Amino acid sequence: MASFMHSPSLQSLKVYPGGHSFSSGRVYRTRILEKNTPCIVSACTPKLHKDLPLASPEVGMLLDSVKWDDKGLAVAIAQNVDTGAILMQGFVNRDALATTISSRKATFYSRSRSQLWTKGESSMNFINIHDVFLDCDRDSIIYLGTPDGPTCHTGAETCYYTSAFDFLKNSQVGESKMALTTLYSLESTISQRKAELAEPQIGKPSWTKRLLSDDKLLCSKIREEADELCRTLEEKEDKSRTASEMADVLYHAMVLLGLRGVKAEEVLQVLRQRFSQSGVEEKESRKP
Repeated sequence: MASFMHSPSLQSLKVYPGGHSFSSGRVYRTRILEKNTPCIVSACTPKLHKDLPLASPEVGMLLDSVKWDDKGLAVAIAQNVDTGAILMQGFVNRDALATTISSRKATFYSRSRSQLWTKGESSMNFINIHDVFLDCDRDSIIYLGTPDGPTCHTGAETCYYTSAFDFLKNSQVGESKMALTTLYSLESTISQRKAELAEPQIGKPSWTKRLLSDDKLLCSKIREEADELCRTLEEKEDKSRTASEMADVLYHAMVLLGLRGVKAEEVLQVLRQRFSQSGVEEKESRKP
């Protein structure tokens, strides 16, 4: 659910909580760049191993490895670490990337003003950096982080809310449409159905509306679908059956989240925060 992805073309710069360090640059480049070994892109914040000043050889080596264009710039894309949403795109130079690493705030280079700027410096809607990644060609960068608020200057959650396909169908379409992944499209639909409950009902209500209107029915369906999911393991059913039952569990659980006013992003944040501790520690930390 956008918390993890496996990619042979993205390589982590390993931004640590101290804000001034990277994993072993020389060894990393030998293993990843020369052999093109696939790596795991994780949504958790890496633990701090040691601090390295921005003027250290490792940091200089990393900045030197970027394929800056003839103006000394590279494209940087900000992505929500929990939802996977693409928040915005900008340009960075060496100083902007170094500042991002140091401050852990997404920083870019303004081509029109010829100066650095940090997203949120005026709106306070900062993008807090968890990690930074380079693509396989080393000419494109991902800022993986959590936004403090809407990213777009229009007030939209992201800068990407115009569907090209919708425009081709109707060039006059005025309704904004966020670029949502499957999970968040489902969440959006459930939210719409919940809002529609306040309106006069015409005809037979949808299944989602029935679930939203009946706590007992919803809870019974979650328990029923969870049991069917477990039976796919116990009865050694086909993997496609497991996927289908998990989809049922996820859907009904998402309806419960919508009913309770809990965002899927909040659940993913909790999961990310648990990455750095064992399951035993996590259970012991829970309130009675």
